[in-house]
Amino acid sequence: MAPDTVAWPRPRALLLDAMGTLIGLRASVGTTYAEVAARHGLQVEPDAIDRRFPDVLRAAPPLAFPAQEESALAAAELGWWAERIDEVLIAAGGDPAPADLHQELFELYADPGRWRVYDDVAACLPRWRKQGLRLGVVSNFDRRLEGVLEGLGLAPLIDVVVVSSRCGAAKPSARPFLQALATLEVEPSEAWHVGDSPEDASGARAAGLPCLLVRRP
Repeated sequence: MAPDTVAWPRPRALLLDAMGTLIGLRASVGTTYAEVAARHGLQVEPDAIDRRFPDVLRAAPPLAFPAQEESALAAAELGWWAERIDEVLIAAGGDPAPADLHQELFELYADPGRWRVYDDVAACLPRWRKQGLRLGVVSNFDRRLEGVLEGLGLAPLIDVVVVSSRCGAAKPSARPFLQALATLEVEPSEAWHVGDSPEDASGARAAGLPCLLVRRP
């Protein structure tokens, strides 16, 4: 992760994806889902969940909701993930989950201990701040991300966090990028985006930003 080596005009700000770019899971989704499901009497193979989970996410509607009160937004986020949990369990040969399993899994991924910061991120973010860059996170995720970044020690290095659920639009829409840029008070021509997915590249392009894609193992 070294955008200062790319031959683009030097930016005033960097917009950064979260999952797969800044942070990753300590255990696979399949491992965690299967472990928790077993405590609720559901048997499903971790490898089957891991194979199906990316397809379930790709086919899902955007994790994005129109302006809502916080309590309504919390319910919408949980409901969205409950549908994905059921879909992946069924696709992996299991049964739909009870409501308490939905809740437990949702709360588990709010725990910063379930996540890790990539080694290059831990080195780059402080250096970029010292260089005077403003940093924002733009993520197709929900409000749990703010607590995760706080718990992982990244929040003090980041000026703004835009999550799709609260923004009302998800990448590849330009809207989350433009919201972050407005908060940072920079123009698209003054910023780059760093991500790891086609949605990052397309969304950045729609917002008028260059995009650098990182490739994680």
